[in-house]
Amino acid sequence: MRTSLWIWSFLACALAVLALALAPSVPHYVTTGWDKSNHLLAFGVLSWLGGKAFARRVWLVMLSLLAYGALIEILQSFTPTRSAEWLDLFADSLGIALGWLLLRLHGWLAGQ
Repeated sequence: MRTSLWIWSFLACALAVLALALAPSVPHYVTTGWDKSNHLLAFGVLSWLGGKAFARRVWLVMLSLLAYGALIEILQSFTPTRSAEWLDLFADSLGIALGWLLLRLHGWLAGQ
């Protein structure tokens, strides 16, 4: 049951990130105030949730999230109000690394 909650949370977050990434830019969206920190936060949360949901396949989750970030950038290049940027993908990768580090730290503190 607990794993199922992590999986559903991960999937819901992944869909929310996709929707926000492809929606037209509107000033009233939730934001950190800087585009790159939005990417870092989104992919940090995704990697944390993904690591919890699929604990036995953490490396696969992290690599898949990097591919997901690349897919989002490709899709954004086809939208009229968004653009693809390499720095966005770099910020995604930093978020993934941060989420992975937090997973490791949590596991270490919990004695796992």
